[in-house]
Amino acid sequence: MGKIRLNILGLSYSQTQTGAYALVLAEEDGERRIPIIIGGVEAQAIAIQLEELEPPRPLTHDLFKSFAVAFSINIVEVNIYRLHEGIFYSELICESGNNRVRIDSRTSDAVAIALRFKCPIFTSEEIIEKAGISLKIEGESDDSKVAPEKEVKTTSAPRKPDPFEAYSKSQLQELLDTAIGNEDYEKASQIRDELNKR
Repeated sequence: MGKIRLNILGLSYSQTQTGAYALVLAEEDGERRIPIIIGGVEAQAIAIQLEELEPPRPLTHDLFKSFAVAFSINIVEVNIYRLHEGIFYSELICESGNNRVRIDSRTSDAVAIALRFKCPIFTSEEIIEKAGISLKIEGESDDSKVAPEKEVKTTSAPRKPDPFEAYSKSQLQELLDTAIGNEDYEKASQIRDELNKR
């Protein structure tokens, strides 16, 4: 069975579980998405890499990468190979010299590590069939429909007021440095977004 490459579409706060996040992986050459519920710490580790933030001290996944690099171990791919009772099972495919080793991993950790090693993430058609949903964007034709029970309709939420609009660029930079120093990466990413808008 062929491998299907996945890209990280984004993270969002889980509407069903308090304190949890939904990591959304998208099929590279298709319309299907896989939402995976992950914890706040894991979401932060992924968000830091997606936002290209530099924490003042290495996080656990950064430490893992430093350790692997120090011993000439490279992560060449991540494989989400099983879905059982709503839990995704993943493995890291590691290479060191001529040795190739598979290491079992939680999917959230595997994705955080894949981002740090810039390696691809794969899954199987079977898992995409079980867990994949097809997002129907408003105004899109009905040609791309999948099974109706898996269809999700997206709507735009009302705009929230931006808490950083009133700040100058230099004030925002100071706030960003403080947020990173305090390891408040969620706030740091919001400030960075405001700086990028300008």
